[in-house]
Amino acid sequence: MFIFIIICICYSVLMLMLLYGWKKIPEFSSENSPAEIRFSIIVPFRNEAKNLSDLLNSLARVNYPKSKYEIILVNDESDDNSVEIIQEFQQNHSGLNITLLENQRSSNSPKKDAINTAIDSAKFEYIITIDADCQVPVNWLKSYNDFILKTGNKLIAGPVALITSTPENTNNKRKNILRNFEELDILSLQASTAGAFGIGKAFMCNGANLCYEKDAFLEVSGFTGNDNIASGDDVFLLQKFQQENYKIGFLKSKEAIVYTQPQQSFGDLVLQRIRWASKAPAYKSLFAKFTGISVLLMNLSLVIAAFLVFFQLLSYEPILIIFLVKFNLDFILIYSSAKFFQRETVLRSYFWSSIFYPFFSTYIAVKSLFSDFSWKGRQFEKQR
Repeated sequence: MFIFIIICICYSVLMLMLLYGWKKIPEFSSENSPAEIRFSIIVPFRNEAKNLSDLLNSLARVNYPKSKYEIILVNDESDDNSVEIIQEFQQNHSGLNITLLENQRSSNSPKKDAINTAIDSAKFEYIITIDADCQVPVNWLKSYNDFILKTGNKLIAGPVALITSTPENTNNKRKNILRNFEELDILSLQASTAGAFGIGKAFMCNGANLCYEKDAFLEVSGFTGNDNIASGDDVFLLQKFQQENYKIGFLKSKEAIVYTQPQQSFGDLVLQRIRWASKAPAYKSLFAKFTGISVLLMNLSLVIAAFLVFFQLLSYEPILIIFLVKFNLDFILIYSSAKFFQRETVLRSYFWSSIFYPFFSTYIAVKSLFSDFSWKGRQFEKQR
């Protein structure tokens, strides 16, 4: 029982630190700054025919001088009609600076190779990476421009949220339950990401909305040193920028939120989370390691305790108290994030999600440590 209490204390300290960090970052609003920063928007894609039109249309609506940004799309061996969709879009939007490239593979990470391929051709001083299943808001680039001019940051992590439910998903009870669970997880990750930035201990960011200076990327040798790991085009780059003491920040702005598609099935969600978790052992930050171990042990201890209580090997009262501590701390953090993203309604699913999450999280952690994973139709070996 003493071990459960120690784990609970460590987890509580972590959550309070992240909550403090989230509150510490002020919400940023676009200012009337001139459009000085030029952006190269990089979009790696593989078989994204169903999503590319929405992404491209959102990029075409961006409120920023067309001469100040370019869109570089990198095809990673797609076998659907993704390329045709882009070519047709190019013909209908000749005013946009769009480049279509083929991925030049050189490592175990297709996405990092795609970004490197694009950066070799990028004309402008700041890179923004985004996933092909995303959509951007109208003032997306304006927010980044104003934030960079104000802060001088070399790397900026932007907020990411799930696209609001479609009528199809809303009327599908199973998909709606899955979406709510995924959204609560995303809200938690976003609050944790920003919270770590807020206390000067950043260790996470999301490549679906990540901006960095091209020269700084080249100075830290890009992805060299971690290109044997399939994922991590975001967090390992963040680590390199920190090692060089480059100024970094989190853009806490509603005008900069990039919206991404939810996973289509529970199996897809599991595979995505295993891929995300697979890079955790390569984190160098002590705070990142403390976070990962605290979260894993807290969820694992609740799973073990649940079985011990079920077989009447442990009294349920102290375990219930520990669960309630976690329940309330998590709720406060997620509520803060949900309020920012204006998604408070998803908190209706918080109770059942909080019961299921320790089992889900423990399974993901164990699988990521000991098994290979698949991604975009490819199989990747766990780094050992």
